[in-house]
Amino acid sequence: MNAIETKKLTKYYGKSRGITDLDLTVKEGDFFGFIGPNGAGKSTFIRLIMGLIHKTSGEAVVFGKDVGDSRPEILSEIGYMPSESVFYEKMRVKDVLKLSAELRSKNCDKTAKELCERLELDVTKRINELSLGNRKKVSVVAALQHEPRLCILDEPTSGLDPLMQREFFNILKERNTQGVTVFLSSHNLSEVGKYCKNAAVIKEGRMLVCDRVEKLGHNGVKEVVLKGAIGLPSSEYIKNVKNTSEGISFLYNGGARELLNMLSTVDLKDFTVSDPELEDVFMHYYSKEDK
Repeated sequence: MNAIETKKLTKYYGKSRGITDLDLTVKEGDFFGFIGPNGAGKSTFIRLIMGLIHKTSGEAVVFGKDVGDSRPEILSEIGYMPSESVFYEKMRVKDVLKLSAELRSKNCDKTAKELCERLELDVTKRINELSLGNRKKVSVVAALQHEPRLCILDEPTSGLDPLMQREFFNILKERNTQGVTVFLSSHNLSEVGKYCKNAAVIKEGRMLVCDRVEKLGHNGVKEVVLKGAIGLPSSEYIKNVKNTSEGISFLYNGGARELLNMLSTVDLKDFTVSDPELEDVFMHYYSKEDK
């Protein structure tokens, strides 16, 4: 079964674009990355598939159920962590978590205790006494304590220190191994590359590409570094040119013969050709879209 499936999903805020004709399938049990710069439409997509806002057109289905017709049933199986969470300032952490559990008519005491211990969260403190990182931990526990079938996480690690980020992803990996679907919306490409199995790239409300993470990093694009070079000929196959202390680096998506012919015209000391970092691959997708 597919955890999430959308067809031509579109949302406009008046005349302003949210997302346009977005087709996406996320299989149950996947650890899926949803990548794009700020303003790309990631949060709009998430709110649509949860039924928090109404679509302009298209279809959105979660676990085989239409979002518009089955919103309460769908939300009962989702653990949602928004990019920014707001809690009652005077409430203690333990009372916030208890309230969250009661809203779902579930006793989550055991799982909440385990998560709080792993994240080193003091449940006796009031929300207004917490740092940004500890407020984020409250959001993590509230999203996961009822053991949802689908975890939707919108920029979840901002505010968490590196040790807590690692523990957070350990928890997600354990849940995913048990069959839970994880949908991770992020602009942190290193997180996506390290933890996700599949990923989609979105920009300005439209899907650019969707594939397995390793394929996104091996799509024929190469990183070329020209040591000692000070200039390059013009070529449609060259993107993301950078001047470095060694010379010039760029992404290249043409043929090997064309690259060798081009290099023969450049004054250089040495050169390397390698697979690019994931971040550079996505810059390649963004630059293609800007042509």
